[in-house]
Amino acid sequence: MHRFVEGAFAQKFLTGNTYASHDARVGLFTRLFPSISFYSRLFGGPLRWLCSKAAKGQCDDAAWVHASVWVSELMERIGCPIEVQGMDAINEVDGPCLFVANHMSTLETFMLPGMIRPRRPVTFVVKKSLTTMPLFGPVMCSRDPIVVGRTNPREDLTAVLEGGLERLKKGISIIVFPQSTRSLVFDQSHFNSIGVKLARKAGVPVVPIALKTDAWGQGRKIKELGPVKPGMPVRYSFAKPMYIQGQGKEEHAAICQHIACYLEGWQQHDGINATVPS
Repeated sequence: MHRFVEGAFAQKFLTGNTYASHDARVGLFTRLFPSISFYSRLFGGPLRWLCSKAAKGQCDDAAWVHASVWVSELMERIGCPIEVQGMDAINEVDGPCLFVANHMSTLETFMLPGMIRPRRPVTFVVKKSLTTMPLFGPVMCSRDPIVVGRTNPREDLTAVLEGGLERLKKGISIIVFPQSTRSLVFDQSHFNSIGVKLARKAGVPVVPIALKTDAWGQGRKIKELGPVKPGMPVRYSFAKPMYIQGQGKEEHAAICQHIACYLEGWQQHDGINATVPS
């Protein structure tokens, strides 16, 4: 067992196949000013702590998981319940795998490491701008991500295939968001098959993830700093691992179906946080 798994904080999502938040007491200030409350705690807490670790060269896996779970706790403290299902899928593969998910907000980038890394090594495919951002850039670089420019699809495919094979051979799983940008709706035509192509080339399985994280909305000027909506559930669903057969068209369709089905049900039940600050 990895040393950081032994800490109580890192065990938050080590709850078996599912996780569900307990009811949280939300203070008056947070009810009145949820976004101010959340961002003040975010920047004064996990981001400040993790950036300090990165500046000292101490942003290791333990720190990454700790900060990830810390952000999850902040979401719960402002009244956004978290529900996760299907986490047994993370353990059902013997070696590394591809986690392929839709991309809705900044939140999944923070939260997924807290669910996956205590169970297996993992990194991201990220756009280059995330590695050059003030404060957070050094944190992301410390995770040895696969970096893509999002301007030349051919170059991005080469970067993902070459960088992905290198990391998978080291036993490191990869989280990839095949959508070109964050979106509240799932459009299969904008969901490319880059994850399936890498899994096929490497001979590793894919674990699809459907997620709904619009409780942390998108901002008008700065996408990462959108409105936070208390009461809006945060939801994740991991599907069973699948190996790629042939060209992977059936598996790609199955991934899309998993995401579309869950997202449709969640949005009908929860609504959509489409509010954008003026």
